[in-house]
Amino acid sequence: MALEYRITLDDNHEFSYRIELDRAYDPVVAAAAPKWTRLEYQQCSNCPLRKEEYSHCPAAVDLHRVIEDFNGLPAFKKALVWVRTPEREYTKQVGLEEGLRSLLGVIMATSACPMLGKLKPMAHNHLPFASNQEFALRAVSLYLARQYFNMREGREADWELKGLVRLFKQLQLVNQAFWQRIHDTCEGDSNLKAFLTFFSMSTSMTYSLETQLQKIRPLVMSAGDTFE
Repeated sequence: MALEYRITLDDNHEFSYRIELDRAYDPVVAAAAPKWTRLEYQQCSNCPLRKEEYSHCPAAVDLHRVIEDFNGLPAFKKALVWVRTPEREYTKQVGLEEGLRSLLGVIMATSACPMLGKLKPMAHNHLPFASNQEFALRAVSLYLARQYFNMREGREADWELKGLVRLFKQLQLVNQAFWQRIHDTCEGDSNLKAFLTFFSMSTSMTYSLETQLQKIRPLVMSAGDTFE
């Protein structure tokens, strides 16, 4: 199962990527990656990986081609982004920042990083160019679906979303470390601003979850008593 991205800049320069959603860490590929992808380089404070087994950060290895492709390009540069998932295609004219946010996010969520891998269910139902509201709705919905199956299968269910907040607190530490990784290597602002936008969406699930829930409440409750 794979996703395809094609980003065409306003000067007709084109970049194409194929993202396999289920992929493993490849030490041979990692060995050829640049220095800033090494595991100990700005390693996340909560990283469970050991350099004896992983010489490089799995997510950084997966990202480095995209980071290098867009290094030096301004975030406001216009781009036509085409995305194909197994179910459908999307096309949108966006600022480069928005297109990269979507691409970088799905690469990170499907990497072999055990922390970012917590987002893989969202990647398997990838929604390019998602708004903050859509991101919150999908994250909460998938988390609650998991709690339902926990309940059915005899495990403790977390209906108060405490585990979701804990998850995004852990992802915040990953975000901060990744910011340092790319800040040290990027010249332009397209990659940096794309990461900042992605990070701000994740952060909102930690510091303002109740606010996010209130924003999606009208949508969820708009059916009235239909489901009762």
